[in-house]
This record gives sequence, C-alpha cells and structure tokens, in this order.
Amino acid sequence: MAVGAARPIGRGRKPSRRRHQYRHRSGGAGAAGRLHAPHRELVDTINATLYDKLNFVFLRDIAPVAGLISLPFVMVVNPSVPAKTVAELAAYAKANPGKISFGSPGIGTPGHVAGELFKIMAGIEMIHVPYRGGGAVMSDLLGGQVQVFFGTTSLTVEQVTAGKLRALAVTSARRSEGLPDVPTVGDFVPGYEATSLFGVGAPKATPVGIIDRLNREINAALEDPKLKTRLLELGGTLLPGSPADFSRLVADDTEKWGKVIRAVNIKAE
Repeated sequence: MAVGAARPIGRGRKPSRRRHQYRHRSGGAGAAGRLHAPHRELVDTINATLYDKLNFVFLRDIAPVAGLISLPFVMVVNPSVPAKTVAELAAYAKANPGKISFGSPGIGTPGHVAGELFKIMAGIEMIHVPYRGGGAVMSDLLGGQVQVFFGTTSLTVEQVTAGKLRALAVTSARRSEGLPDVPTVGDFVPGYEATSLFGVGAPKATPVGIIDRLNREINAALEDPKLKTRLLELGGTLLPGSPADFSRLVADDTEKWGKVIRAVNIKAE
C-alpha cells in the first residue's frame, strides 16, 4: 500500500533534484507504521516511544516536505461474534470478560496499538494475540481462533465482501469512500481515530527553496483527477498542505501513540 500511494507522484511529476521519499507504512510485523527511505533508514511514530534508543528520529533528522494520504484500518470480526456494531461488541466484551481476543501482525504494529487505543477509549478488555504478519492473523480470524482484527483495507475488504468477515467500522475520523456504508469507530466511541500516514521527506539540510518547490509539485499532483481517484480508491484521505502541516501530523501521531504505548506498557520484542 505504501508503494501504491507513493510511486504515482514520482511517475507523474519529476522534479529535477533527487530527493528521498519516506512512506509511513501501514502493515507488517516488527517495526510498524514506518517512514521508509530508499537507503533503508527507518523511523516511525510508534517506534519513537517503543524503543529506548534510536539512531534515526524523523522529527530530528528529516525535513518534512508534504503529506500524501492517511489510510484507515477496518475493524472486522469473525461472523460468529454476536455483534453487528461497535457498541454491541463493547457490550458483549463487558458482559463476557476474557472471551474476546484481537489479533495483530505483531507487538507494536499499527494494528496492535489501534486495538489498545480502542480498549482504553471503550473501557473494555480484549486479549491481544500477536502474530508474525497480517496473513497469519487473517487465517486465524477466519478460523475463529481470534475474534477481532484492525486490518488494512487490502487485507480485509475482499473477505468482508465475500461475507467471510463482518466489518463493524473504519478507524478514520470520516467514513471511507471505499466503504461508504461502514460507520467509523468514532461514531460509537467519540474521538477515536487510528490511521497510517504517508508522506514525503528530504535530508535535514535540504534548502528551504527546494523543500517549498517539492511541496508545491506534490500538492499539484494530488489535484490530478486520475491520481486523486487512484489514491481515494485505497480508502484514505488526501493530505495536501505545507511542510509545517506534515510536520505537525507526524508530531501529533508520535505523541498520540506514545501515550498509548506508555499507558499499557507495550514492550518491543
């Protein structure tokens, strides 16, 4: 999904100067929600708190250029769960402590912290079961070994459409254009939001003039009808804005997930 969101800009508009693209990745085990550069240095808004020592910190080491897209997760359940809404799931979990488990692609992944945030805000308990990747979660979710999953649209929508999973909500602040009939978690738990951010950054010493030029070109690309349609088909929200806007998004995301990680004492494997 990170590649699908980032590459069209490189193909459609070609600034003359070479720069690095950083993509906030939405899935996978291990380091999660990452901003990925071609030279393999990784940083993310979750790891900033999850790990005690990092050699690379986005807000310190990278000059934000522009946001691209914010992608939601889909809160899905196995059809055996007697809940058709988020409110019904919360009520069932409260009435049946220890019976609901949620799977994630691994400790500290976006799907994990999204589930922990839901537990905190809904005031419920769900047992976290970490796996090694989203495919493994889906296998056990379909088999009923776990009941709930906060998964990417690429993993979940096909199974929802086939009737093999039930979509209770999307985790974005607004409904997804890709799933217009599915409510948001925030419709039931006010203020809840969990998304993956995709954006572009450059080396810290990049001149401001180059940053501003790249920002203008990226924002212009986001207005291209074909590219806009392709990005929105991913189910997300476009993030046009200034470099300062993108910097604030990253800072806010880092603070938000830091609070969740500290509240439930998540420790890296």
